[in-house]
Amino acid sequence: MSNLTQSTGRTQIQKPQFFRAFYGLFLRDLRVLSRELAPFVLRVGMQPLLFLFVFTFIMPRMSGGNPMAAGAGPAFGTVLLPGLMAVAIMFSGIAGVALPLSTEFGITREIDDRVMCPVPVWAVALEKVCFSAVQSIISALIVIPMAILIPAKPVYPDFHNWALLILVLVMSSLLAGAMGLAIGSTVNPKQIGLVFSIVVVPITFLGCVYYPWSGLSKIHWLQIAVLFNPIVYISEGLRAAVTPSVEHMPIWAILLALTIFLVVLGRFGVRGFLKRVIS
Repeated sequence: MSNLTQSTGRTQIQKPQFFRAFYGLFLRDLRVLSRELAPFVLRVGMQPLLFLFVFTFIMPRMSGGNPMAAGAGPAFGTVLLPGLMAVAIMFSGIAGVALPLSTEFGITREIDDRVMCPVPVWAVALEKVCFSAVQSIISALIVIPMAILIPAKPVYPDFHNWALLILVLVMSSLLAGAMGLAIGSTVNPKQIGLVFSIVVVPITFLGCVYYPWSGLSKIHWLQIAVLFNPIVYISEGLRAAVTPSVEHMPIWAILLALTIFLVVLGRFGVRGFLKRVIS
């Protein structure tokens, strides 16, 4: 990187100028997203659509005592809704940061144009996390009408605590973006696809998406092991906010874990971003 880019990260900038530049970066990304709105909706909606269609529409109508169909009734749909919201948040957050960074850190070094903006370099990373959080929130909200319209017996979310829902959505979406930043800034751009296969998919299946955390009580070692998985707290937090009738972790434990993971992954991601940019 040039000295100009390095000095950009250290220069003291007036707050009005900072927010104008930050807002400009955000609008630029929003403009790009608006041009690709249909692919975005398909990308975030296809997986929950298929899961709901198969497990809550087809299987309940199957005859012959299918054990999976028996477990796929309305109770399973209620458990599945917050889990699918968590998956939508995580995949959108990671894809919204890690995939663009794999291009921007590539041979063309498109990231250099971004960091020429009159804001500290860390602010460019923060903007990416914030913009991906917006995408994650939209992705999670898209799942709700699907859960009402698709299942054989519709699942109606119980929005009894709007403050908790908003808090969990925002924290979870920022956490997903921070994880995307950590992955995108540390992994070789050519290996991003491999990361999704060996990291993102496994932690999703072990993230209490398709079952509540309390359901692992008979496999105690696994119940303890998954506590190091941030998706667990996203799923449990949404379960507490959207389907409180399903057993979930204490809310204070969920919010504490989300905060810790957000701070740790956010710090790790920003440090990795600065290291990759200022070189």
